[in-house]
Amino acid sequence: MNGRTEVLIVDDNPANLDVLGHLLHDYDRRVARDGATALRLVRQSPPDLILLDVVMPHMDGFEVCRRLHADPTTAGIPVIFITGLGDESSETLGFEVGGVDYITKPFNVNVVRARVQTQIDLKAGRDALCAQNAHLEACVERRTLELRSALESLRNSAIDTVARLGLAAEYKDDDTGQHVLRMARYAVTVARELGWDEAVLDLILHAAPMHDIGKIAMPDSILQKPGPLDDAEWAVIKRHPEIGASILSGSSSDVIRLAQVVALTHHEKWDGSGYPRGLRGKEIPPWGRIVAVCDVFDALTNRRPYKEPLEAGAATAILLRGRGSHFDPQMVDAFLRVLPEILRIRAQYQPKPRPPSSDHLPALLVRRSA
Repeated sequence: MNGRTEVLIVDDNPANLDVLGHLLHDYDRRVARDGATALRLVRQSPPDLILLDVVMPHMDGFEVCRRLHADPTTAGIPVIFITGLGDESSETLGFEVGGVDYITKPFNVNVVRARVQTQIDLKAGRDALCAQNAHLEACVERRTLELRSALESLRNSAIDTVARLGLAAEYKDDDTGQHVLRMARYAVTVARELGWDEAVLDLILHAAPMHDIGKIAMPDSILQKPGPLDDAEWAVIKRHPEIGASILSGSSSDVIRLAQVVALTHHEKWDGSGYPRGLRGKEIPPWGRIVAVCDVFDALTNRRPYKEPLEAGAATAILLRGRGSHFDPQMVDAFLRVLPEILRIRAQYQPKPRPPSSDHLPALLVRRSA
């Protein structure tokens, strides 16, 4: 036998301890003459099996077994009751409190050895199964983390690629590309003020910069025109929400799907006079309504080819005039409540001049010559 297999024999009768110790000489053995000592020995070093007398002073075997099974660290140790009691009720109680077998005195040598070995083999099998399950769980957890990491990497790559397209579009009529960074943070700030969930805020932060991605398809001659647009030019400009939504369509990414909605609806107006679909009120998705306010404020307060920037006070006055016509009143009110934070973000993301040489920029971001 493997010398590491250990049996604890618990009996208040020294003669029984001697007999059982002799019968089980193939195992490492420890003995206890009362329940309290048995519990202490088990907690010090759990055995592989316990042979437990039922009738003992101070604490009988049933109570010892109850306490063993109440402790998660000892509940898995098999307990075989040994007793001179042969009545059925005692045997039933032994199984109810957690015993795995019941041996009556006087002992039959072959029966004792066979039952002890059976329970030790069963415990070894359970232990091996638990170890295998723990190993499999660790493998599953590791692979799950690897898969989650891979999916997150793919998600980030997709977001980064499309965000760079959004930035490229922004460079067509903004020398700095800072507009999309400011506007996205404005939108998150307003959404947080409205009590939106943090997970949604994260989606908005990544989706909002793609709102004007359709401008990639707009001619520079229109986007950079210093004066008013004529009707034909306005017709071209009004196509950029649908073009942007088309670019972003068909993705399985939550961020890209939200960006598609924002691109399509951020020029819709509360009173239905916006474009491209003339949506009215809450027909406009909330993401489109919130980006509309933030986009207009940032456009008003920064220089564009066709205009000089306004002061923040003048820009907020325009938002208030558009409250209930151009903009969702709730969005305007929330924006004004967090205006100090909006101005802090605006100061943090001030325009930075583009490098004098286009060699420092990706080819995608280089303007077409006039």
